[in-house]
Amino acid sequence: MSETWPVIVVGGSGYVAGEMLRLVAGHPRLRLNAAVSTSRTGEPIAVSFPHLKATYPQEQFVTLDAACERLGQTEHWAVLSAAPHGTSAEIVARLLGEAESAGVTATVVDASADFRFRDPQIFSSVYAQEHPAPARLAEFHCAVPEHVGDIETPHAAQPGCFATSILLAIVPLLQLQLCSANFHVSAITGSTGAGRTLRDTTHHPFRHGNLFAYQPLVHRHAPEVVALAHAATSRRIQLGFVPHSGPFARGIHATIFAEVDASTSTRQVIDALTSFYATSPFVQIGDAPPRMKDVVASNYAHLSASVEGGTVVVCSVLDNLLKGAAGGAMQWLNRLLGLPETLGLDTAAAGWL
Repeated sequence: MSETWPVIVVGGSGYVAGEMLRLVAGHPRLRLNAAVSTSRTGEPIAVSFPHLKATYPQEQFVTLDAACERLGQTEHWAVLSAAPHGTSAEIVARLLGEAESAGVTATVVDASADFRFRDPQIFSSVYAQEHPAPARLAEFHCAVPEHVGDIETPHAAQPGCFATSILLAIVPLLQLQLCSANFHVSAITGSTGAGRTLRDTTHHPFRHGNLFAYQPLVHRHAPEVVALAHAATSRRIQLGFVPHSGPFARGIHATIFAEVDASTSTRQVIDALTSFYATSPFVQIGDAPPRMKDVVASNYAHLSASVEGGTVVVCSVLDNLLKGAAGGAMQWLNRLLGLPETLGLDTAAAGWL
């Protein structure tokens, strides 16, 4: 019989955790053992996620203590964390400590920002709080899965959704030395990117039919992009990033601008991107600008490029909850467990969602 791993999903009632729970249910080598939620303890999963009622008809959210008590039952656990920034690291550190005490292995993939920076001081400067578990930072490697081979750390961190959409474009441009290191990015995200807690800017009457920028040039994920681009390419970049809130639920459309040599053509850049991602099943390069509905509800990302007058523009689209969060985390988990990267993730996009 093929080995299966019990899974603990942390941050249970949020949108990203909901997608993690859905992915675990459809994965042939994973089985849910505990969904941890501090705010919904004892509540059926199906109350928070009615679309998962047939999948989890009886399962309830449990406390972190209850999840820790189960660790001794199995030799190797998988942990997917979608807990909030500044909270996830503390929970993950607790689970890892309890697993070590129980003499079992826990493989963790974190989707928060807590393990994206190796230096706790950088985390503190960006998130205005002390890092909850600095001693665990060296155990995590953060990168877009397509941009690194085998990793030496036992755990992984998934970059944010905006960061993923941008890095998919700029890392190959930098590595292939196709452009300058000065980038400008305009990106639009769906309302699910703001999380499940209702805010003025996510309220339907405000968001519907609306489009607006927020935190232009000072968004907290810009330092993440800069740091991860340097880690992947050893090049320092300048980044001007303007995020926008769009009038749709899920998806990201990012437009990345950079300077290229006047002799560079559109065909050269598209062919270079195609070659760079030739062995990356979830990244597809096309001649025409990508459309968000072609990737929403899937783990795929679509990119295309145009060059004119010394400027290259790369358009990048992905699903913020999947490729940008839960799906990317599942890619990492597959790799850390020695499974095919696409396992449980190769469902096609919905198309007309």
